[in-house]
Amino acid sequence: MGGGACARGGRRMSPPCHTSALLLVFMALAVSGAEQSEERSCDVIGDESTESQMERALLKKLEPLSHMRFNVTVEKGKTENYIYHFRVCREVNSTSHDFGGLVQTDRQNGKTTVIGRINETQVFNGSDWIMLIYKGGDSYGRHCSGEKRRAVIMISCKRGVTASSFSIISEEREKEQECFYLFEMDSSVACPAENSHLSVGSILLITFVSLIAVYIIGGFLYQRLVVGAKGMEQIPHFAFWQDLGNLVADGCDFVCRSKPRNAPAAYRGVGDDQLGEESEERDDHLLPM
Repeated sequence: MGGGACARGGRRMSPPCHTSALLLVFMALAVSGAEQSEERSCDVIGDESTESQMERALLKKLEPLSHMRFNVTVEKGKTENYIYHFRVCREVNSTSHDFGGLVQTDRQNGKTTVIGRINETQVFNGSDWIMLIYKGGDSYGRHCSGEKRRAVIMISCKRGVTASSFSIISEEREKEQECFYLFEMDSSVACPAENSHLSVGSILLITFVSLIAVYIIGGFLYQRLVVGAKGMEQIPHFAFWQDLGNLVADGCDFVCRSKPRNAPAAYRGVGDDQLGEESEERDDHLLPM
């Protein structure tokens, strides 16, 4: 049935037509909400074809921080009182659609200034740090030849911490060009991967212990469930290990003995075996005749 049939002759819409219209409105609202809720992310400066694999890998490495918001307050006398809002590869205020990844708010008059935008991003790293740069901020007034502002965020390695200690280090605005705001923060995402390689000795030791465990457990279950052994007889190859223990004990006794087996002891205590018959020799010759 066509759309004209629903409103033919200026009559009210039939219930099926009314339901279809409501569904269309809800679908349009849902699509619009989905488009608005999808946040923009970092776009590296240059064409997409020129982005390096390293830059893509670093941006992916920073993804765990993208849902977090960071703020720092700076107060210098009575003239400068600012709050800096920062997000990693996300807009600070997604409703303004200004791509602002780091925004300055003047606490005295409420004026906001975009320091750097996520659609002009640079990223590179070192052994234990990542440098994130937002360019294309709002232009300076009297400083830096009126060029656009730029935010430099140094993310240093700190294991066990997702993100912390966001702070501003300095604002370089006394130059003619290349002025910037410098920030720093700590995060475990900037840390290098820990080496967990096992040495050859460790691998051999683990293998040996595993084989011993399999031998003991498997042999015990076999002796108990199949053979029906009880007590010490449940130990696999019990007679062999018993004989081996005796041989080892004899070997230790033979090797560690410090003197011959038949050598008399240096000292013997008084015992019954020493209390033999009294000697027939007497000291009668000492008596007067």
